[in-house]
Amino acid sequence: MLAQVQKLDTPPVEYSALLPILVMLGGAVLLMVIGALLPRRAKPWWHAAFTVVTALASAAAWWPLWFRARDDGALRVVADAFRVDGLTVFLGIVICAGVVLTALLANGYLRRERLEGPEPYVLLMLSAAGGQFMLGANDLLVLFIALEILSIAVYVLAGIHVRRARSGEAAFKYLILGALASAVLLYGIALVYGATGSTNLTEVQAFLGANLLTNNLLLLAGMAMILAGLAFKVAAAPFHAWAPDVYEGSPSPIVAYMASGVKVAGFAALVRVFVVAFGSYRADWQPVVYVLAVATLLVGSILSVQQTNVKRLLAYSSISHAGFMLLGIQAGTVEGVQALAFYLATYTFTVAGSFGVATVVGRRGDNAHDLSHYRGLGKRAPLVAFAFLVFLLAQAGVPFTSGFLAKFYVIGAAVDARSFWLGLVAMLSSVISAYAYLKVVLAMYGEESEADAPTFRVPPGARVALVLAVTATIGFGLVPGPLTDAARTAASTIVDAPAEEPVLPVALGG
Repeated sequence: MLAQVQKLDTPPVEYSALLPILVMLGGAVLLMVIGALLPRRAKPWWHAAFTVVTALASAAAWWPLWFRARDDGALRVVADAFRVDGLTVFLGIVICAGVVLTALLANGYLRRERLEGPEPYVLLMLSAAGGQFMLGANDLLVLFIALEILSIAVYVLAGIHVRRARSGEAAFKYLILGALASAVLLYGIALVYGATGSTNLTEVQAFLGANLLTNNLLLLAGMAMILAGLAFKVAAAPFHAWAPDVYEGSPSPIVAYMASGVKVAGFAALVRVFVVAFGSYRADWQPVVYVLAVATLLVGSILSVQQTNVKRLLAYSSISHAGFMLLGIQAGTVEGVQALAFYLATYTFTVAGSFGVATVVGRRGDNAHDLSHYRGLGKRAPLVAFAFLVFLLAQAGVPFTSGFLAKFYVIGAAVDARSFWLGLVAMLSSVISAYAYLKVVLAMYGEESEADAPTFRVPPGARVALVLAVTATIGFGLVPGPLTDAARTAASTIVDAPAEEPVLPVALGG
């Protein structure tokens, strides 16, 4: 007698809403299979081309979802564990742009370092798929899983240069500290579940908006641990210590993705967890984020001035920019999220271009990153020097660049939220950082290079990536309207109105 099989009640899945992620994930699997079947002596240029096409296809798959999310509201997938709204689509396309730029930079780099093979591109697409899944994660457990998919691939990418000791050291440091941050994050998720009875962010938001916890110690501890875990991923002080060593030791094109794609996913998670789910507890987490922002701004800007290694200088610059992005989180408003989305989009091109220049100047071995190697670059490689000048001016916030508007928007959001002193600290840190950037500019244009200093041949892929990054940096600075409107639409689809005052006291929580 055959046992009767009970049908499982599984939630329906709208795969069209997950198509962009499936395209990126499928591209990684397909490249891995094809790369394993072809002989290793095959020309490796098609690995980068395949990655670029996959990223563009993923971006194209996001496009129809933009109109659906804008016109019909957020798409709830798998029992509302994943949401496709305007912010998911906007930042999903930004991550695709980061993958395109990284793949273009990696092509020439991997040939130069004799690391040909599909593995770096497979890992890049796997990490990007995890990052895109993280953008719309509406459940803390889904967020954690997506974060691990994103991170594990990046840990391996950091050590992909097997003949360079610093690369292995960077991967080891990133792995150990990243695992610790993940453990803290997971424990924070457990505490939030214990306080609210759910890991779904929509349910957490509804519970906290309708109930007043008589003992909220468990919830506050969970919030603090989640904030610490995500602050590590975005390199916010005091959880930034890994960034300078990892950025310096990792392959330069990979650092371009770390500073763009990983940061985009991390800040998207901060928006969903704190601005949305914990929105009714703004009074508790905003002061903490305020302190984090101040520390991150000052640490990043002050320590960047002392650096003579350009990659470490850019690492501390990235920390400082994370502080600016925290201004949008701290504001906790639609304007803050809009400013953050604009900042992430423009910074992706700026930082990818900056590390693209470091990729070219680093030469074989990827070790020529001292400030002395940039002396006279304006004469030896005028186009490369001009591109770096544009990126540095944008990071300094000079008008007519995208960086100026990005900083203007986040400082404006902080001022609108009445965080006047935070805005003042941000402006002060921008002035301090400008000194560090001007040191590099002076070395490129104001000093003579050594007699035996080499000239540079820019690979075709890196040339395309630098042109795209310069065009975006200047273009969004001169004509910001379309990107600003898109960021405004994205923010308006995720940030709900402030929750009403809790009316039902309950004795839940620690």
